[in-house]
Amino acid sequence: MTTNPSHPAGAASPLAPDWLQVPDDLNALHGPLWAGGVERNDAGELTIEGLTVSELQRQYGTPLFVLSETDFRARARAFSDAFNDAFADICGGVDVYYAGKSFLCTAVVRWVEEEGLRLDTASGGELAVAARAGIPGADVALHGNNKSDGEIHRALDLKLGRIVVDSLDELERVAAIAANRGETAKVMLRLTPGVHAHTHEFIATAHEDQKFGLSMAGDSTEQAGLSAAEEAVAAASGHASIELLGLHCHIGSQIFEPDGFALAAEKLLDFLAAMQTKYSIVLPELDLGGGYGIAYTPVDTPRPAAEIAQAMAAVVRSKCAELGISAPRISIEPGRAIVGSTTFTLYEVGTLKTVRVDAQDEKAGKDVTYPRRYVSVDGGMSDNPRPVLYDADYSAILASRTSDADPQLSRVVGKHCESGDIVVRDVYLPEDVAAGDLLAVPGTGAYCWALSSNYNYLARPGVVAVRDGSARLIVRGETEEDLLNRDMGV
Repeated sequence: MTTNPSHPAGAASPLAPDWLQVPDDLNALHGPLWAGGVERNDAGELTIEGLTVSELQRQYGTPLFVLSETDFRARARAFSDAFNDAFADICGGVDVYYAGKSFLCTAVVRWVEEEGLRLDTASGGELAVAARAGIPGADVALHGNNKSDGEIHRALDLKLGRIVVDSLDELERVAAIAANRGETAKVMLRLTPGVHAHTHEFIATAHEDQKFGLSMAGDSTEQAGLSAAEEAVAAASGHASIELLGLHCHIGSQIFEPDGFALAAEKLLDFLAAMQTKYSIVLPELDLGGGYGIAYTPVDTPRPAAEIAQAMAAVVRSKCAELGISAPRISIEPGRAIVGSTTFTLYEVGTLKTVRVDAQDEKAGKDVTYPRRYVSVDGGMSDNPRPVLYDADYSAILASRTSDADPQLSRVVGKHCESGDIVVRDVYLPEDVAAGDLLAVPGTGAYCWALSSNYNYLARPGVVAVRDGSARLIVRGETEEDLLNRDMGV
């Protein structure tokens, strides 16, 4: 074993993954990772619309989610404008539903409504947020593979624009509850088109072997020759308490290429045409879901909304012409693509240590050891569990100042009692990062706060929204008193 203490400054460490390159400038901001309005000031400190991260820390503490309301609204408008333009001549435009599961609070619901979007929810709790925010029920959808009777009743109470039914059992329950109330439930059927998105297994949702949706494969139910999807269409049409709006699918998350969306659209349009021929059922709507990817690291290359929209519109246009059917009204459900890049998480550095890790030196033909530094911050898997759940990669920068120090391969870790408590697995940070410095991790707007927990009894961070150069809390950070209030043992 040979120690290599003289690994040249600026050279990529053999411990780094192949995609990670040493940045030319450790102080530079890679634009696709950050919200508009994030930059460094003349003193080298990270700012958002002129507010410094040190000001935000003094006022709100760390960890802290810092969200650009300006950027959120701009991304929402970009999706709406791009898809409406692309589909204008096909079906008169598109209904854009913001996927609330990515990040939801009453302020976000109001922004969504004000920008002309609709809202997609996945639970009674999310419906409660929507109701408190005052968005009309007609502009809200309810998802979920196991809706409770209470959630179905709440959806009908709020007169939701659509309930997305996930199974034959659920279809019968929705029909029965609506019938007992003397009402009609507006329903879409979620189908699994068998399109496997190139993403993590746990967030790919359109292949057959998973919990979501009605299978389009034949002989999958007790009625020989019928798929579960076809049986659901026939059953829904026979219920006076069901208004069958159309079909829904969602092929996964963090998808960069439009090919999967296009293939799913073709399959669902084929199915829609077949139902029209076989049962004389015209289904007026088709929801193609969401899952559009964002940049988490400098090598990620997400497609612009307009490019995705044009590609999907071309497929729908040609397929409907081929089938000789009128195009259904199209819906989409972007969540991460709207909120993900609007937000960065601000942390304070605590302890640091450097370890030596064995690696193969291919040129020398022998094993050597290289340094990897662990940089501990005051949050971790309680505010961002995605790395441990999905092996998600993130980036990070020194935010409180600039540095001319050499780059050092680092691993940003949290303060939890778990070896898997990793915030950023591999990143080059300046060699002189020290306790008290601030780090910023971009791309944390989606599924970080939403998945946050109180593991080790850490309080969940607050969320600050920035607009026109001013910041305000839209979600208050928890206190220890909040944590103890639910403990009924005393």
